[in-house]
Amino acid sequence: MVEESYASPSTKETVGKRISANPPRPISDIKMVDDERLETGISEIDRVLGGGVVSGSAVLIAGDPGIGKSTVLLQSMAALAQKGNKILYISGEESAVQTRMRGKRLGTDSNNLLILAETSLEIILDEIEKLKPKTVVVDSVQTIFTEELSSAPGSISQVREVAGRLIHVSKQTGMATFLVGHVTKDGSIAGPRVLEHMVDTVLYFEGDRGHSFRILRAVKNRFGSTNEIGVFEMKESGLEEVTNPSMLFLSERPKDVSGTVVIPSLEGTRPVLLELQALVASCNFGASRRTSMGVDHNRVSLMAAVMEKKVGIKFIDMDIFVNIIGGVKMDEPALDLPLAIALASSLLDRPVPSDMVVFGEAGLAGEVRGISRPELRLKEAKKMGFKRALLPKSNLDVLKNNKMDLIGVSSIREALDVLFK
Repeated sequence: MVEESYASPSTKETVGKRISANPPRPISDIKMVDDERLETGISEIDRVLGGGVVSGSAVLIAGDPGIGKSTVLLQSMAALAQKGNKILYISGEESAVQTRMRGKRLGTDSNNLLILAETSLEIILDEIEKLKPKTVVVDSVQTIFTEELSSAPGSISQVREVAGRLIHVSKQTGMATFLVGHVTKDGSIAGPRVLEHMVDTVLYFEGDRGHSFRILRAVKNRFGSTNEIGVFEMKESGLEEVTNPSMLFLSERPKDVSGTVVIPSLEGTRPVLLELQALVASCNFGASRRTSMGVDHNRVSLMAAVMEKKVGIKFIDMDIFVNIIGGVKMDEPALDLPLAIALASSLLDRPVPSDMVVFGEAGLAGEVRGISRPELRLKEAKKMGFKRALLPKSNLDVLKNNKMDLIGVSSIREALDVLFK
């Protein structure tokens, strides 16, 4: 139960006397406004945002604490400030001196980048009215509070009210607003899940602290493509953009080893080659285990069940371990066929050819279905030196003048016969 304060209800005298400042108009009479965007100069961030920062937009950047949200925002805002834009960076978690220390380490230095260490929403709004910045960053929205509510900072009512008033000012003035939000394991406590419907763009920072790679993923974008990703590498000088993520993820790939498959994944409009590894081992302790990292646990169990029923490969007394190398999470239908191939490869101890990529969706009947944009996936694979591809037979019809050796299959059984017989 969360206590919330509400204004007193309107009296009978005032009901029905309010006049809208924007009366209804025919859609044909509304004038179009050019899509003005501010390019940060960091191509990976501009890609995820759909080409740059849109004036008057509200962007939510969410992720685990310490994943790199503040770092990437400070770097991108410094790049905008270098172009002559006035930026207001509101730090509710660090003092101005601490922010300056982090900025010095990142090499950010500009007179147009203004730092305000404040947690009171009323003071923040006053400063915004005085300075009239082009872009405002609130780091983080859970630390800001309004005096109109008695609840503690970070509560659902405070987060929603603070975000709502900041977004309202952003729409009125044309100022772009970035809100930083921390998430819990389920992402539902007074954080991004409360704000997702209020903002224009939602970006999630993903990554494993054991790896240096970070992925900025757009899950909602009113001004661009969703599921677009930007890839970064965490270094001492901050986050450095990765222009060729396929080369990075495959740089240490073992050759002629069973259980490993290369997948040409499509993240938004960008094809990325990822390495899927599977290990199937005998179970010596009763109930078998299904462990996965970067892949949905239910998908692994589903593909194991399909292969048992439709192909005749038994996993009932086997432990299954699946991993996407680099701490990347993959959730698209093209993963199904590579997952089945990797499981069979590990069980049979038969490697998949090192110059081959695999992609395709698999159904519960063991059939292999076509997937979207196969030409983009194969173009990236060819650029990285791969010569062969195992793919759905239905995708072969749209692939013409392709110089790779393409093998089309219509079922998982047919794919296993091609590779391991």
